[in-house]
Amino acid sequence: MNLRKHKKAHIEMHTGALNDILFILMLFFLIVSTMANPNVIKLMLPKAKSNTKAKQTVVVSIDASQQYYIGTQKVPLDQLRDALAPKLPKGEVDATIVINADEKVPIGNVVSVMQIARELGAKTVLGTANPQSAVSK
Repeated sequence: MNLRKHKKAHIEMHTGALNDILFILMLFFLIVSTMANPNVIKLMLPKAKSNTKAKQTVVVSIDASQQYYIGTQKVPLDQLRDALAPKLPKGEVDATIVINADEKVPIGNVVSVMQIARELGAKTVLGTANPQSAVSK
């Protein structure tokens, strides 16, 4: 009878080759990911035959005394449509009128400028103060 305990053999695994394989796989995936094209869907986009016009922007300002300005030129309300029409030619791509109105101006005056812009086929944008500068006042 053998009562001595047998020493268990230590099982060792050699991982030297595993590091090489992982390094090669990592390089492979890095190279493949940089070569992959993110545009999977191929489309034939139409080409323009003429130059695209730049976006036209006209600034209309209304001060606290309800006087209207196109740029820096003072214009009465009844002549505003006639003064804006040459600055926004027909067929213009994305013609925009920026409305800068004093905070004391009634909303009806701003709406009247918006109606004129709509009749001329232009979009309107209402200019506001920078929120950070308004807080510091």
